[in-house]
Amino acid sequence: MENQTYEAGFWDDPAKAQELISQLNRKRDIVKGYQQTAAAYDEAEAALELALEDDSFSREAQKAAATFSRLLEDLELSQMLSGEYDSHDAILSIHAGAGGLEAQDWAEMLMRMYNRWAERHNYKTELIDCLPADEGGIKSATISVLGLNAYGYLKSERGVHRLVRMSPYDTQGRRHTSFASVDVLPQVADDNEIEIPAEEMRIDTYRSSGKGGQHLNKTDSAVRITHLPTNIVVQCQDERSQFANKERAMQLLKAKLLDKKIREREAELAALRGEQQDIGWGSQIRSYIFQPYRLVKDHRTGYEMGNTDAVMDGDIDGFIAEYLRTFSHSE
Repeated sequence: MENQTYEAGFWDDPAKAQELISQLNRKRDIVKGYQQTAAAYDEAEAALELALEDDSFSREAQKAAATFSRLLEDLELSQMLSGEYDSHDAILSIHAGAGGLEAQDWAEMLMRMYNRWAERHNYKTELIDCLPADEGGIKSATISVLGLNAYGYLKSERGVHRLVRMSPYDTQGRRHTSFASVDVLPQVADDNEIEIPAEEMRIDTYRSSGKGGQHLNKTDSAVRITHLPTNIVVQCQDERSQFANKERAMQLLKAKLLDKKIREREAELAALRGEQQDIGWGSQIRSYIFQPYRLVKDHRTGYEMGNTDAVMDGDIDGFIAEYLRTFSHSE
């Protein structure tokens, strides 16, 4: 009888139930990671034994060893994620800097890079908002990255990203430098974690300006929410219904308010330690150089890669790993 009462009380609180279910799912993902790594080790060991007996199995052994090495590194990196919200999903926003079409193209290239990185890690991505540029590229975009530790990994990408290349849009073939800023927020897992009274919000609807067909262009389906106490503004126009856009915008607003709380806490701790710590954007974290040579270099850690094509195709794990190794102890 007591168990029935407990279960009824538990499910009568949907927010608490959802929070515990989310925690359970994250723990299951952790266990799954260990199991996959252990299985990969067994496969690599078996492949090695076959290769020692017959050279024709050497390629399979190398492939199995590489798979195990990658999974082991992922497991090791996950142990460095000790932040309160590191296990959460992430909301990633990209904004083109000054430079017109070249910067807008660079912003779109970065969006593709992060989408490809998410695919490599079997993370799901959802487009929250996108503002296409008239001539090409994007002015801004916001995507949700869903998966265990998504925020913990992607927080390393927050900052200004610099591109140096011969612009395909310059008929004289001159070298251009473009900038785009990336912001990463932890997604709120529990609706009760961030509460926003209705009187603190102003909600406006308007016609979508994005490319989404006649429905989006002829109805006031886009939603903009202004948080009055902080003047934080969020918007969403990529869903077909006003209700869905409002839900997305609320999700983004809660993430921004949570991020604000985290940054304020970091600033307070830094002040107590006597540190001067910049927790804003403003700093150039990485350069992507396509000409006169090819190199991607992280200015915070010194880590670099010469294979720029691989980086732009989503191979940024080395940069993330070095960031975590360098800064995880101070978070």
